[in-house]
Amino acid sequence: MNARDWIAGAAVSLALAAGAAPALSAEVEHRTDYSIRLAGLPVATASFSSLFKGDRYSISGSLHSAGLADIFARTQGTTSVSGIVSRDRLRATSYSVTYRSGKRGRAIDVTFRNGNVTHASMVPARNKPANWVPVSRADLRSVLDPISGLIIPAGGRICPKTLPIFDGESRLDLRLTSKGTKSFATDGFAGEVVVCGIRFIPKSGYKKGREDVEYLRSLSTMEIWFAKADAANVYAPVYVRIPTKLGPVTVSATRFGG
Repeated sequence: MNARDWIAGAAVSLALAAGAAPALSAEVEHRTDYSIRLAGLPVATASFSSLFKGDRYSISGSLHSAGLADIFARTQGTTSVSGIVSRDRLRATSYSVTYRSGKRGRAIDVTFRNGNVTHASMVPARNKPANWVPVSRADLRSVLDPISGLIIPAGGRICPKTLPIFDGESRLDLRLTSKGTKSFATDGFAGEVVVCGIRFIPKSGYKKGREDVEYLRSLSTMEIWFAKADAANVYAPVYVRIPTKLGPVTVSATRFGG
């Protein structure tokens, strides 16, 4: 795991999570669109669709680089997650991400059972240095995927909360703290959102002492905003801000549901 991979993964996951609005009865399909920017400049667009039928859900999405980012390396990716809608959370049974940036590409697949990882693969595999912090069996128990983990049922505590995430390579905690509320409006939503601060806490699956990982660990100004999807009675992300040395990365919903 490095900062670039984590920020890119976070951008995709946060955007995708915002598109998930589960319904427990009739079949419901949602489409959401997002703008991803670096220092205010557009660098990517994303579109996602989610399908919910009974207690089952599936979500698929795509991301494409845009603007100046295409000059340096054209990036595109697809992601999918499926699982079961339970009383207090979305429990993934499978999660996958495939992306390519320039000549480099990677595919990640993870399967879960009752919150525990039963299989994880990454192709091509990463060459692990001597100071790599390995992922233990204990790290793979009672974890969330980075998409379903960001969908929070209404009535539960949004923040403060700690989310134990496994993304197919790295185990990390996202520690959310309360920062009040703000107004937010986009196509399909207008109203108050819950604002949470984010702390990035790497646990395993990363190179110990790596400068960019330590930079993310030190950040105390990352934010994520949750909006309520009334029909689904859940809260989902509509905005995220991650400061970087080149300027803030922001992911903002340009359409929420519908």
